[in-house]
Amino acid sequence: MNPMPELTPLLKQLHLSGILDSLERRNREAIENKLAYPEFLALLIQDEIARREQKKFSTRLRRANFRSQKTIEQFDFDFNPKVSRALIQELATGRFVAEKVAVLIAGPCGTGKSHLAQALGHSAVRQGYEVLFASQSQLLGGLHAARATNTFERRFQAIARVPLLIIDDFGLKPLRSPQDEDLHDLISERYERSATIVTSNLDFSEWGDAFPNRLLGAATLDRLRHGAYRVILDGDSYRAPRTCAAAPKSSLAHKAKTLQS
Repeated sequence: MNPMPELTPLLKQLHLSGILDSLERRNREAIENKLAYPEFLALLIQDEIARREQKKFSTRLRRANFRSQKTIEQFDFDFNPKVSRALIQELATGRFVAEKVAVLIAGPCGTGKSHLAQALGHSAVRQGYEVLFASQSQLLGGLHAARATNTFERRFQAIARVPLLIIDDFGLKPLRSPQDEDLHDLISERYERSATIVTSNLDFSEWGDAFPNRLLGAATLDRLRHGAYRVILDGDSYRAPRTCAAAPKSSLAHKAKTLQS
């Protein structure tokens, strides 16, 4: 007797319809391996748990809004030999998220700052944390748009509560009022409550120059730097243009003679 027609509506009623994906396969395994009923049931439950965890992971990954799926495994440490591999691996454990401190990443364009930030965010997603990735312009532009539609407070609180916020390209564009105030309020609200990653092309000593109000900038950066991990990426750009290999002179001369004849 095939129990599937009867089981299907019952499993859906219990919100266990995912079991249907592996039920037939697990049933064959149970018969072939002569598994006891509890063993068979355990396999089905494990499948359902794995399916739900994968679904949660996919949802967190989508909400993170990464530009691309960068991982620590893809990060080229040989390209940045001065970077402490031990520090990056420590950050990849996600303990800084539990510590509720910041990770500040500075370096020239194209040295892998965004890659590293997204890779650390990806690791945090795998560990079950909610993450939000946005450039400085996207983040503050979104808050400005929310203010125009009377949804600022709701949007602000949603960003303030996310366990890991990644702000990319800080200082690439100078802050204007009320952007500097919004950023200050956001960092203050998250201070010692949530973790933040910030990337910037500016040297750490220049971060204060991004603020039109130096006093406000000092107060913001003071909170951001407290207990923070600092990572400096240096060297050539990943995006440097490739040079074309010069053609052999004999080949060029042959082509010139051919055109002249």
